[in-house]
Amino acid sequence: MRILPELARGDVTQAMRVGADEIRALQKRLVPKDQHELEKSLTWGFGDAPTGGGQLSSGSGRAKSGNVKVSIWGGGPQAFYIRFVEFGTPLISAQPFFFPAWRALRRRFRSRVTRAASKAIKRSAKGS
Repeated sequence: MRILPELARGDVTQAMRVGADEIRALQKRLVPKDQHELEKSLTWGFGDAPTGGGQLSSGSGRAKSGNVKVSIWGGGPQAFYIRFVEFGTPLISAQPFFFPAWRALRRRFRSRVTRAASKAIKRSAKGS
């Protein structure tokens, strides 16, 4: 019975990878067209988002399944102004792109991960 967690982890990890790529692609399409450095800074990875000046990541933008976790972030030294674009300033109106993409695709992301785990469990039960 020890094989189930490993089998599920592989399927869930792949589902998270596909979902994170999909969210990042939508974020890149929603970034204001004149913000090339900001667009290039959008990325994702397994584990926590790196800390540093200008980073923008979301508590709800992380999905965790068992001990597999994916984070989506953007900003960093070249695009430190990500917060100004996303939330605006007193002088610049907000042009949100980061969180709207997450909100638009989070149900699909979570469903994909749940389906992957369910399929792994069913496959494991058939193999027993």
